[in-house]
Parts: sequence; C-alpha cells; structure tokens
Amino acid sequence: MSDAEHPWVSQYRQRLQHGNLPVHSSSHHLDYATLYQLWHSQLCSRLLDLQSRQLQAKGQSFYTIGSAGHEGNAAVAAALRVTDPAFLHYRSGAFFIERSKQLGGTTPLYDMLLSFCASSDDPISGGRHKVLGSLALNIPPQTSTIASQLPKAVGAAFAVDLAKRLQLDGQWPHDAIVLCSFGDASANHSTAQGAINSACWAAYQQVPVPILFVCEDNGLGISTPTPSGWIEQDLADRPALKYFAADSRDLAQAYHVSRRAADYVRSKRKPAVLHLSTVRLFGHAGADAEAAYRTKAQIDAELEQDPLLSSTAALLATTQISTVQLQKQLDALVLQIGRVAAVASCQPKLVSAQQVMASIAPQRDAVPVPALLSEEAHQQLFAFDQHNVGKKQHLAKLLNWALHDVLAQYKNSVVFGEDVGKKGGVYGVTQHLVHAFGSNRVINTLLDEQSILGMAIGLAQQGFIPIPEIQFLAYVHNAEDQIRGEAATLPFFSNGQYYNAMVIRIAGLAYQRGFGGHFHNDNSFAVFRDIPGIVLLCPSNGHDAVLLLRQAVQLAHQQKRLVIMLEPIALYMTRDLAETGDGGWLCHYPEPQAPVPTLGMPAVYGEGRDLAIISYGNGYYLSRQAELELRLQQYRIRVIDLRTLVPLHIEHIITALHGCNKVLIVDECRRRGSLSEELFTALHETKPGHYQIQRLCAEDSFIPLGAAAYTVLPSKQQIVQRALNMLGVPVNEVVK
Repeated sequence: MSDAEHPWVSQYRQRLQHGNLPVHSSSHHLDYATLYQLWHSQLCSRLLDLQSRQLQAKGQSFYTIGSAGHEGNAAVAAALRVTDPAFLHYRSGAFFIERSKQLGGTTPLYDMLLSFCASSDDPISGGRHKVLGSLALNIPPQTSTIASQLPKAVGAAFAVDLAKRLQLDGQWPHDAIVLCSFGDASANHSTAQGAINSACWAAYQQVPVPILFVCEDNGLGISTPTPSGWIEQDLADRPALKYFAADSRDLAQAYHVSRRAADYVRSKRKPAVLHLSTVRLFGHAGADAEAAYRTKAQIDAELEQDPLLSSTAALLATTQISTVQLQKQLDALVLQIGRVAAVASCQPKLVSAQQVMASIAPQRDAVPVPALLSEEAHQQLFAFDQHNVGKKQHLAKLLNWALHDVLAQYKNSVVFGEDVGKKGGVYGVTQHLVHAFGSNRVINTLLDEQSILGMAIGLAQQGFIPIPEIQFLAYVHNAEDQIRGEAATLPFFSNGQYYNAMVIRIAGLAYQRGFGGHFHNDNSFAVFRDIPGIVLLCPSNGHDAVLLLRQAVQLAHQQKRLVIMLEPIALYMTRDLAETGDGGWLCHYPEPQAPVPTLGMPAVYGEGRDLAIISYGNGYYLSRQAELELRLQQYRIRVIDLRTLVPLHIEHIITALHGCNKVLIVDECRRRGSLSEELFTALHETKPGHYQIQRLCAEDSFIPLGAAAYTVLPSKQQIVQRALNMLGVPVNEVVK
C-alpha cells in the first residue's frame, strides 16, 4: 500500500459517509448484479490510475495517462462478447477490467500494474510499453495516439465477414463484431475521418463491415476544447452509419444503448457509432497542469460529473447494498491494489538491447507451405495466356503469373488496391486475377492508402495473407504511419503474440519515360529503411521478381513477417538490354517448384575482378549496360544485384565481392538518405581499409517532368565514366 492515501480516495470515502452523492435518475433499469459488477470495474480502474501516479512519484511507474472520467466504458465491455475484437482507446482501463471478468483465470490488476511499471513480466508487451492488450481477451494492443487504430479496425471488420464468405477459419468467429474506441479530438484526425469514410463507403455498397465505433467525448483534446455539438454533427448523418448516443455517467443507459448498438452491428453487419459522453478527470496525464488552460470552476464542475459518483448513487438506490458495505469494498480494494502494486513494482525489467529487440521479428517455427497445383490445374490456371507460356516475358507479365500461382497455392491470400480488379492495375500486373479468383480475393478499394494499409492489417489479424498494392511509391507517404506505427510495431508491443504478416507491393523508383514528375517517379524509400522488423525486397528483372514474390509470401506465411516489394516501374515492360530488339531483359518463368533465394543473398553477374558494381532496380539494369561497354574495353566487371534492401546482409554481400577490392555503388536514390550510405559504412566497418569504394547517386532533387528527369539520375555513361576513373584511366581518356 502507498505511504499516503490519494486525496480522491479520502474525498470519495467522505462523500459516501455523508451521502454527498448525485441524485440517481435514469430512464433505464439495470439489475443489481450487473450494476455492482460495473461499479467494481470502474473503481478498480480508478484506483489503478491513482496508484500509477503514486508509483511514478517514487520512480517506479512510467505512464500516467489514465482512464479517470471514462470508466463508463465498462458498460460497453459488458454489452459485447469476449470474442469481439476490441481496438481500444488508451483511456479504456475499465473496459479491459470488465472484459477480463468474462474469462476465468485472468489477473487484470496485476497485469496492468506490471505494464505501468514496465516490467518484463507484463503479459502483453513484456515491459516495452504500457498498452492495454490481451490475446486471450481479443484485445490487440494499440498505440492509439492519433486514431491510428481506426483503419485496421475497419480492416478487421471486413476480414471477419470475408473469412465467412471464403469459408476460412480466422482468429475471430464469423459472427464477431469489431469495436474501435477513440477520443473526440482524435475524431478530427484524417486517419479517423478516412477510416470512418471507408467503412461507410463499403457499407453503402452492401459490403459487410460489422464495426462499432465508440467516440468517447470528454470535450477536450489535451487543452483544446471540442466545439459543443461538433461530434454529433460530424457523425450523426454519415451515409450507411447508424448513430447511437449515451451518457457514460448513467451506467444503465450506457449499457442498454451499447447493447442496442452491438445488436444492430451484429445482426445487420453494418457499421455504427456510439457517441459516449464522458469527462476527463485529473488532467490529460500526470504532468498536465490543467490550471494553465482551465478555470478552477471548470475543473471543480467536472469533478462533480465523476462517473463513479453517479454509479455509486445508482448502486445505493437499489437498496441491496449499504454505504457501510461499499466503504468496506473500497477499503478492501485500496488495500489489495496497494499490495499488488508493491509486488508488481519489484518485478524484473528489460535490461539489454537483445531483450528489447527480441519481439521485433521473433523467429517462429516454420509451418508447412500449401501444396503446389497439379500440372493439370496449373495448365488450366494459365489457359488465359497459353500462347505466351514457355516464352520469355517482361517483368510485369511474370509478376502477373506469379500472383496467379500465389493466389492458387495460398487460399487465404487476398490481392487488393486501387484498380487491381477488371482493369488489372495501372501497369497490368494484376490482369485476369479477378476472373480467376473472384471479387472476394481480388478487391478494388477506394482511393485511400491509409484505408488500404489498414485493411491489410485487419486481414492479417484474421489469418489472411494480405497482398495490398500501392499504385505509386509517392502515394504511400500519406499513409506510412500504418506501416511504421501500426503494422511493424504490433509484434514489438505484444511480445510477438500478435503480428501483421503481409506483402505490400509498391510500384516505385524513377526512370519512367514520357510520364512522371515526382508523383510517379519517387526515388526515395528512406522511410522504410529505419523501420525495425520489416523486409524490403526489390527485383530488377522478371525472373527474380517471381522468386522474390514467392519468398515474400513464404516469409509472411511461415515467419509472419511484414514484407514490402518495391517494384521498379520503368522496368515493368522493359524488353531489351543493349539495343532495340535484343530481348536481353526478358526472362523465362521460374517453375513453381524452383527454390527461392536465401534471404539477403544478392545475385551476381560475371566473375570479373577488376571492379565490382553493386546496385539494385534500375541501377542494376544500367550497370549491366555499362558492363557491356566496359567489356569491349577489355575490363572484367562483376555486377551485383542486392535484391534484398532491408535488412542488408553484409556477410552475403562480402561473399559476392570475393576477389574484388574496387567497389562502385550505383544508387538511383538521392545522395542524402540513400541505401548507399548504409552499404558504404557497412563495408568499411566490416573490412576496414580493404575496399576502395565510391558511390554514384542521384542528385538531392525531386524528379522533374520529361527529359529533364534524367539530369538528376545516374546514367549508363556516368557509370562507365566513374568505373574507368576507378580503374585508373586518366580523365582525358575517360572523356574520349
């Protein structure tokens, strides 16, 4: 127990003693047992919040954003099933405790205190962050700071009914609904607006999206007031979105309205929103000085709206429990939580980088891959393109064939994105897929990358292998937090219990002829390179594209990895290498049983020892052209295609360099922030002084429109000139 009792506890006890409680009034009835259970969850949550602040004062707790004032969400928990996945707002302590009561053997008080104290024994995050989450309770942990949980919650709702339509088992039952809670300030964020819009967009077209949005409206975004009536105006008249409203301080009303809302979503398989009025007590967090932006009268008035006072009055109004009995319950809980806190605060912490990082991409026992199609079934699958089968093809065509094979082999794989259906994508990579597999597995989405990636996360958590397509690399930047802050962090915050296995296909990089500007010629993927745990693959030719896609899907299936396939747009349709008509960049389709490369193993062309050129994507293509020219001058050049860009496996790269100590790195991305920086450093650190290294990069510029684009990008001739310079050819000879 803490050395000193928190003032709120003393004041609450005094108000109980003197009957200084609000007059109970409700238009709804709630039986005593349910009312008592909800009050108990509310009080536990409140005492945990207070305990956390007291522990922080002693340096033992590290999180003080609490649920005080929002404890009415316990009624929402009681209205749902434990099998309904809940993507929770961070002020959901009472919800978590109430749901725990639906499953025997749980220890929510101890678990939450372990989380407050950042103990490695915390059963959800293992001491990495204070999150509300539990695999058993179907509560995936959320960061939920800017409504970032909404897109994936919509994706999860879509996934529940998609699994039913495809007759697949998932993490959640086919009759489940998804709950997603958020604050009134977060409701204004583009992420929230986009997610709600995507749910409405789908429901408007009769696509099942069984999600219950819960906006917990306390009227404040830290210090910024929410305009009175704004949330209702914003949410009440959305197309295909049913609106419900309740006051969380009236537990009976909150429970019954929540039940009606949940029943509507469950029976209709349509989205609804519950606008739950709340208050925020004790500031945004422990360090928040409310007096700087609120008057004492405002603060005092909110304290009088404390939901625990209202629920206490409701409980006493049943006449089935006395004030004395409630006081005894209060004292017992204060004592219990104090004792639990004393134990939790002494539990072990993470003490090494290895411990911290163990959950970023945990190694898992590989599950078997599904069987390949029979020869007859494979022939039938490719009947649409039979006249091309057996012939060399460009990258886009071979990727298309590979997607056919993947969807046929992995029955839980789904391709989706803008225009991927009948159109077959902007570059034809998804052509014919919808005809072969139907609109439940090849899905046209709305134009919103946040929703597309959120859909991927939700599908992954229901057991699918999502393969979303982002049309252009430049378009992902408005949605990158769904990758960085949500998809990649989930295994980290859940100690590996949750994961987001997926393959994100992105058309990107530069060198498109006759089309472009930087919106379609984005030559920077630095945003992906500093995200822990992801795998970034980049093919330069059709043969490798097929193998890398198969590898990506295997990684998602077997190791639950988040993989990004960065596909060079300019090479999709490229046929020739040295001259028009030579077909030097066409490839045969690798047989389905062909082994995939070892992750991180580069492809090596040539055995030359005069100079090694390391590149990827368009840079590798240009380097192969340069090698032909240098060969005519009797130089023996080795060209290395990285293929795996994140993480760099430097040991494989050094093996590929064996016998070459002159290294030219050709990087089509900008000099600042390019992959070449990491590669240059890694080579030097691994073998100091061994290599003579130079790099040729794009200029630190956006890509302009038209022919001017090639003024800021590496060219074949620049590669030749830089190579000759490194080979000791005088500058005047290089120019000649």
